[in-house]
Amino acid sequence: MRPIACLILVCAGLLAGCATYSDALNRAARHYQASEYERALTSLKLLEADIDSLSPADRARYAYLRGMADYRMNFRADARYWLGVARAIDKANPGGLQPSWRNMMHEALADLDRDVRGGAVGQPGDGAAFSPQGL
Repeated sequence: MRPIACLILVCAGLLAGCATYSDALNRAARHYQASEYERALTSLKLLEADIDSLSPADRARYAYLRGMADYRMNFRADARYWLGVARAIDKANPGGLQPSWRNMMHEALADLDRDVRGGAVGQPGDGAAFSPQGL
């Protein structure tokens, strides 16, 4: 009888852990939606070590929120990385991102790609147009 009780406790602990990860992701989403990008990033960074515990749909949500929060905070390299991860996860496991999120992700990635491929509007934080000819 004891092994069954131990098994039940372990399963309950695992379920509670999954709920905790989902709660943390939902909390980060609420911060993001309230334009509290620093708080969203803090919540997401705390969750990063446990990203493998999330479902593929939640991993796509994590990467999207992380990338968009980085984008809003003007951490462009990090934003490009995480939005690329979100795009790859969503492509491999369709349905993880809402259509409006998917559109925002593609728009942000197009903007971020201009930083790398040329045609950038400006350097982060300078507010002026960036001209590669001036280098």
